[in-house]
Amino acid sequence: MRLSDRITGGFLVVLGSVTAYAGSLLPPVPGQQVGPNVFPLVCGSLIAICGLLIALGIGRTFEDEAEADFSAHVGVIESDLPQTRLYKLRVLIPPALLLFYVLAVDGLGFVPTAAVIAFVIAVTLGANLKLAIPVALLSPVGVHLIFYKLLRVPLPDGLLPMPW
Repeated sequence: MRLSDRITGGFLVVLGSVTAYAGSLLPPVPGQQVGPNVFPLVCGSLIAICGLLIALGIGRTFEDEAEADFSAHVGVIESDLPQTRLYKLRVLIPPALLLFYVLAVDGLGFVPTAAVIAFVIAVTLGANLKLAIPVALLSPVGVHLIFYKLLRVPLPDGLLPMPW
């Protein structure tokens, strides 16, 4: 079943607006300019803007051109490729990784756990090892830095504490 871009874009506008509104209701932290309301407010606003762009069809021509160009060069669409029985089980990877995070983050710490998750996601999405390994090594450190310095949210240190 395929939904139109207007329906999915409208859903994202509503979802982003509700998130931004709920984030704006969070109480500020005394003495800090950036509180817990900023992150959901920014994320919700960006989701609503993206949903509006999708609903209005902005950028659709780029998508159609890229798809036509890709099929002209390759000649094979992903749905035409033979699929094994295990192919459909990849839908279970995100919940399995979420469960892995919940169970492993306290013992391993954030950075090693997020590195494993980033590596598995990159490989699942088709990245080669030349790209998947740097993504797995660098992205958790960047995310940890953002959470620790910018948002001031402590993450579990575990086996690999960060120097900041």
